[in-house]
Parts: sequence; structure tokens; C-alpha cells
Amino acid sequence: MAAKDIYHNTVKTALKKDGWKITHDPLRLKIGERSLYVDLGAEKLLTAEKQDRKIAVEVESFVSVSPVSDLEEAVGQYIVYEDILEYSEPDRIIYLAISEEVYLDIFSEPIGQILLNKKRLKLIVFNSKKETIVRWID
Repeated sequence: MAAKDIYHNTVKTALKKDGWKITHDPLRLKIGERSLYVDLGAEKLLTAEKQDRKIAVEVESFVSVSPVSDLEEAVGQYIVYEDILEYSEPDRIIYLAISEEVYLDIFSEPIGQILLNKKRLKLIVFNSKKETIVRWID
């Protein structure tokens, strides 16, 4: 199991403040003989629909020297988890959690905009100081 991201607890707190119940920390995905671990699993009751909404959240800090390398690694990890979840838990949707600073940096540039315009990623953008979610991007 990989080490927790520096923003792991921040995102966990932000989700709780937003009404989510943390159900897995981490969320284990088993495929064949292999296990992978998404940072968090969470559920929220949608009262109008009387059903739970389930998400998986992969937290990424983007703290290396190269934001592009961080993006490549995050997108690759996201795709692997998304494909496995589609097979093992099709009712659970994966999100990549990133700080507001990362969103305003790499995701405001053409490289990030292309990914968002192509609907390649679902994002949770959080404020790391206030420990709140500032934006959901589906």
C-alpha cells in the first residue's frame, strides 16, 4: 500500500464537511491476484432519489519539480482505477482531488483544459487551508 498523500486528511475533512461519509480509507480494489488502493471511498445519501451516491477519491498533491510529470502520473493512475471500478463497482465514480492552486495552475493551461474539455477526468478541487471543497468538475 502506498503512503498517504500530504493532502489526504485535508480532503477527508473537506468531504465530511460537504456531507460525505467516509466508508473506506483506503478503498481496496482487487482484480485477479492484485490489489490496488484508491485513497478514499465515500457515500452520500441523495434524499430526493433515496439512494446512496458512491465515490472513490484519489488525492494528488502535484509537488514534484514537474507539474506535467505529476499530471501524467495522476491521469494514468486515474484511468487504471476508473477501469477497474467500472468492472468491480460500476456504481462508484472516481474523482481526482487536487488543490485550488493546482487547478489554477496546470488545469488553466491548454494541457489541463484539453483533459477537462475531453471529459477525461472528474475533479474535486479543494481549498487546503480551509479544508473545504470549492468545486466539483464532472
